[in-house]
Amino acid sequence: MSFVIPPRAPFAANPATSRGRLHAEGVSPMKTEFQRDRDRIIHSAAFRKLKQKTQVFVSHMGDYFRTRLTHSLEVAQIARAIARALGLDEDLAEALALGHDLGHTPFGHAGEDALNECMAPYGGFSHNDQTLRILTMLERRYAAFDGLNLSWECLEGIVKHNGPLLPLSDGEKLPVTIQNFQNYMNLELGTYASAEAQAAALADDIAYNNHDIDDGLRAGLFTFDDIRDLPIMGPILEQLQHDYPKLARPRMVFESVRRMIDVMVTDLLTESQRRLHVLAPQSVDDIRHAKAPVIAFSAAMQQNISVLRKFLTARMYRHYTVNRMTSKARALVRDLFEKFMAEPDTLPTEWREMIVDQSALHSRARIICDYIAGMTDNYAELEWTRLFEMKVRV
Repeated sequence: MSFVIPPRAPFAANPATSRGRLHAEGVSPMKTEFQRDRDRIIHSAAFRKLKQKTQVFVSHMGDYFRTRLTHSLEVAQIARAIARALGLDEDLAEALALGHDLGHTPFGHAGEDALNECMAPYGGFSHNDQTLRILTMLERRYAAFDGLNLSWECLEGIVKHNGPLLPLSDGEKLPVTIQNFQNYMNLELGTYASAEAQAAALADDIAYNNHDIDDGLRAGLFTFDDIRDLPIMGPILEQLQHDYPKLARPRMVFESVRRMIDVMVTDLLTESQRRLHVLAPQSVDDIRHAKAPVIAFSAAMQQNISVLRKFLTARMYRHYTVNRMTSKARALVRDLFEKFMAEPDTLPTEWREMIVDQSALHSRARIICDYIAGMTDNYAELEWTRLFEMKVRV
């Protein structure tokens, strides 16, 4: 029996009733508002740079492993599938999936941790906040405005990628860009984002959990014997070996990961449909003001994913080969930041000219942070070499 695409749900985000953009623009005769958002993200410089930004393995550890770009494309595919099955707006879900990692630094979380340490006296750093900086300030392509001038719904979904940001706990502060942007466009930080944004966020979880298993197996960080006792994966491997006892290892890797993705997506759809039936939302605002997310895994699946994450943390993210590379990456990012802060005249001309007041350390630090955060892995290594290797002639 063929799959039947459900009609648009009443609680789906509707591009025809979008809350608009910070800078008003005419309606496109060829695209919906959310299709325009998606296309602008794909054509951005920040999106292109994701092809040389680390997911887990840096590029010279192997060219098979995932980058931020391939990860984002995989998230987008899963997000569209979820949105389609639930009658949501596929284009908004895809745009959010493609844009959610634009603010990541070179060298993945190691680079982010190092920049956050360096920026601690100057307001800190988070990749989610940096994504908003890119989308609203740092992309300088259009004649009429800085940033990509995305729709309210797209910016809301990016900022609330992990849920509401308000109320704050004691001592907690909003990231600086998000806090400042509220003065121009109220993103209603105390509510949940749309169902499309929630779908994109969980598509991110599904993608990286499964594809990290894939990359870890192919990198030899663990074996099938190591993952036989994991929930979800164990029964899948048992069934595969029963049905295909002579299946070659590369096919076994792909087939087991493919089936685990299917199990997770099926659970998410079942649980989300249950929650939607209970809530019976009639508008996207009903989704925003719900007391809990409407797109979610079941409690049992959440527990299974927690076990999987603990395994990946112990056997992959903290593997000594990964630790060695992340240690180098943190040191490299710190070196660059400290050099540019101490000697801003070593910055490229266009970045140095942004520092209007040399005595204003906060603004200087943020400009330097923007420069480093926007680097690819390869460019960061090249800049370090230019600054610290005496024999280089470049």
